Amino acid sequence: MQFGIFTVGDVTTDPTTGRTPTEHERIKATIAIAKKAEEVGLDVFATGEHHNPPFVPSAPTTTLAYIAAQTERLILSTATTLITTTDPVRIAEDYATLQHLSDGRNDLMLGRGNTGPVYPWFGKDIRQGIPLAVENYALLHRLWREDVVDWQGKFRTPLQGFTATPRPLDGVPPFVWHGSIRSPEIAEQAAYYGDGYFANHIFWPASHTEQMVGFYRKRFEHYGHGTADQAIVGLGGQVFMRKNSQDAVREFRPYFDNAPVYGHGPSMEDFTRETPLTVGSPQQVIERTLGFRDYVGDYQRQLFLMDHAGLPLKTVLEQLDILGEEVVPVLRREFAALRAPGVPDAPTHASLVAARDAEPAPAEVQEVS
Repeated sequence: MQFGIFTVGDVTTDPTTGRTPTEHERIKATIAIAKKAEEVGLDVFATGEHHNPPFVPSAPTTTLAYIAAQTERLILSTATTLITTTDPVRIAEDYATLQHLSDGRNDLMLGRGNTGPVYPWFGKDIRQGIPLAVENYALLHRLWREDVVDWQGKFRTPLQGFTATPRPLDGVPPFVWHGSIRSPEIAEQAAYYGDGYFANHIFWPASHTEQMVGFYRKRFEHYGHGTADQAIVGLGGQVFMRKNSQDAVREFRPYFDNAPVYGHGPSMEDFTRETPLTVGSPQQVIERTLGFRDYVGDYQRQLFLMDHAGLPLKTVLEQLDILGEEVVPVLRREFAALRAPGVPDAPTHASLVAARDAEPAPAEVQEVS
């Protein structure tokens, strides 16, 4: 099982000091956070993609390539890559290049995003969000697997004899997760291709996540990719920790109350009760996270959101120390002990290459005289 963090790259005023970081500071902080993630033993760092203030991650492959050059084992991912408004040819080329630069230490999560105005900015119609996601991924899937592609669809100009370059490293495309908060069509898409399904899992109650993951597992099995419990599932989550839970609640409350994503709404107590947000001690985070398995089954990737709502870099790095030293080692041990036989590990480039090489060679056609 992989553990890591994801960022949405928000530039938010610290409500306790009134100070707002500059874009330069926020971008540099993202790099420091990723390097810290590797230092404390996490497996994955993922960045979002946004093209509007107050966010800075408009060029995720640039950021991830820079991080790749300064890390050795961290898997670099996205949360999410906008499959609706980014041309699939561009995605194929950018992420294959990143795959070569990182020696295969990357995958990507595809999604529609949560910013409506991004559609017209890139010449798209938000009313076509689901059809765009379906068609664009169908093309991306082929671009990485076929050397020469002829294509005609509804939303872009046709391709004739097109080859995306560079070709995927070792002939194996990056692993794809399909990220979604509420759309069963995206879970269906992930199941159809046998890809991973990432449930955002930070705003909705457990019953909703259980329903979405259960649907994906059922459809994964329907399409013949394996049994339902062999489907590849990832979850998001939010935590804030201090040694004593009272200190965590007191320190995080002003950030929660003023956060653009969930401030000025339900109380922090209501939100932590109804969603996976956990504010408390490391042990509380461990117990809550282990409880996710009760309603989604064994899963392969757990990512936490930790650098949001105006939290200063110093505090985020402290959170990562706690996560890496006190929480993740216990989660690794406990999840491994609970995991049912036959549940696959999280995919990596090495495992995908090994699986490809283990496939039987096509039977030779014998000439009949």
